[in-house]
Amino acid sequence: MIRKAFKMKLYSDKIEEYTRRHNPIWPELKSLLKNSGVHNYSIFFDKETSILFGYVEIESVEKWNAIASSKVCKSWWTFMADSMETNIDNSPISVDLEEVFYLS
Repeated sequence: MIRKAFKMKLYSDKIEEYTRRHNPIWPELKSLLKNSGVHNYSIFFDKETSILFGYVEIESVEKWNAIASSKVCKSWWTFMADSMETNIDNSPISVDLEEVFYLS
């Protein structure tokens, strides 16, 4: 299992809407994630900075990267684009974080 951590930037007034849209997440997106080998996916919010911290365990980097080209993922990005900083294609601006410690 590959552990990944990343951060994204939420617009400061959008946390309630962001949370509402994720609860529940679209069933077709949930299925895509699960079928692509995604496990233990969590997103946390830092109120002081409006930074979202994501943690996910994946079976394969290739499968994880392939999610981005799916129709449902692109639709999700468009749906969420008004709540966070995004790239020109509506994908969230995301910065991978380097693991510096792990205790199993």
